[in-house]
Amino acid sequence: MMEESERATPPIGRPVALITGGLGDIGQAVAITLVRDGFDCQILDLAPSEMGAARCAAVAEAEGVSPESLTYTQCDVQNAQALEHLVSSLPRLDVAVVNAGVVHSSPFLSISEEAWMRQIGINLTGAFFTAQSSTRKMVANGEPGLVIFMSSWVATRPWPEIAAYSASKAAVDQLMRQIALELAPLQIRAVSVAPGIVRAGLARNQLENEPQYAARASRSIPLGSPQEAHDIANAVSFLASPKARTMTGSILLVDAGCTLGAPE
Repeated sequence: MMEESERATPPIGRPVALITGGLGDIGQAVAITLVRDGFDCQILDLAPSEMGAARCAAVAEAEGVSPESLTYTQCDVQNAQALEHLVSSLPRLDVAVVNAGVVHSSPFLSISEEAWMRQIGINLTGAFFTAQSSTRKMVANGEPGLVIFMSSWVATRPWPEIAAYSASKAAVDQLMRQIALELAPLQIRAVSVAPGIVRAGLARNQLENEPQYAARASRSIPLGSPQEAHDIANAVSFLASPKARTMTGSILLVDAGCTLGAPE
């Protein structure tokens, strides 16, 4: 373990959070919440640079925060070299929110090799690359750091037709625990947030356009209604705050009770 005398001088300025998949509904909500908590946010996503930067500027204006607090860079989380270069160039990194993910619904017997590899590639391998480059940066700076993985309630409770997604999220939680154990002596923490059914992304489209899915979802949420993106952002905010400073290796289940019962 590094002695206090060996630690680098804390960087000057606002803390920095990296958010992958930052242009999605949950990513945007997390970014705005963390900015209001005092962070500057480095947003990563697949949109071209000008498009992503314009989207961040529009969100900042709509939410009444400084546009300088949201910086956008196009980056594929499956590109380890690009991630390493980008993260190592940041002046500091305090929190990494590993949020990029995809889901493709398909019955188990019909899952294609392409669909399986895409979900594992982005959700798990991309999470590994993001976490590794981020923690290397934190260690190089000699400062405590935090990695927050976006998991899911289906990491522990099966839901029809998302076997690849569920498997990837279960693996992400174990990756998180491994990081928490190995990097604790360096004061690097790792945790997961496990949302339930959120009115965001693909789930929002299904809730609004697929009556059968919406009915099944409504029977599976004990609190009665889907969550909103800001509910998940609030959980991230808590984990990134001093109130959670001794949490590591933990999964914060924020699912409106979904794991209490299987779908009917």
